[in-house]
Amino acid sequence: MPPRPTSEPEILRPRFGGGGDFFSDRNLDLLAHILDDYLRIPGTQIRFGLDGIVGLIPGIGDVLGAMASWIIILAAWLRGVPRITLARMFANVAIETIVGTVPILGDAFDIAWKANRKNFALLERSVGTIPVYKDGASSTPALGATPQQRRRHQLSDWLFLSTLFLGMMLLLAIPILLLAYIAGRFFAMGAHH
Repeated sequence: MPPRPTSEPEILRPRFGGGGDFFSDRNLDLLAHILDDYLRIPGTQIRFGLDGIVGLIPGIGDVLGAMASWIIILAAWLRGVPRITLARMFANVAIETIVGTVPILGDAFDIAWKANRKNFALLERSVGTIPVYKDGASSTPALGATPQQRRRHQLSDWLFLSTLFLGMMLLLAIPILLLAYIAGRFFAMGAHH
């Protein structure tokens, strides 16, 4: 009986060799920590970071937070993360930025959503690395994600983005249908007079 082929993990090739230690797992994890969960409200489990604080600045706070969030997305792109995962990372930042523009409720959402933590987890998942910090050195990569894991991750990303798209279409359809109903009632009243 011939030996069964084993599936070897696929290691993603980086798109570009630049960045060095600036885009190391350790630095990106630290960035996500500082932006999303650096501080804790005493007596609670609620954590927030500079992104939540900067988001309180009217007008530019959420834009500044989004600009900092792009560093993780850029690092993911440079490391060769699949485009669908990059799109999901972009959607996480866009959701946080757009909802964050709503005064007070948006800031609370920003603290709860933690787009940078989500995006760092997506980066680790896609690249297949497990951060191991030894004596201040960069993290060391594991073998990488298997083809089955990569397919499952990409399916998850497609499902997330499809659900987001359908939700946005539904949110757009509700006011249009409501307006059509009101216009129909208005014209129906005019026909009776």
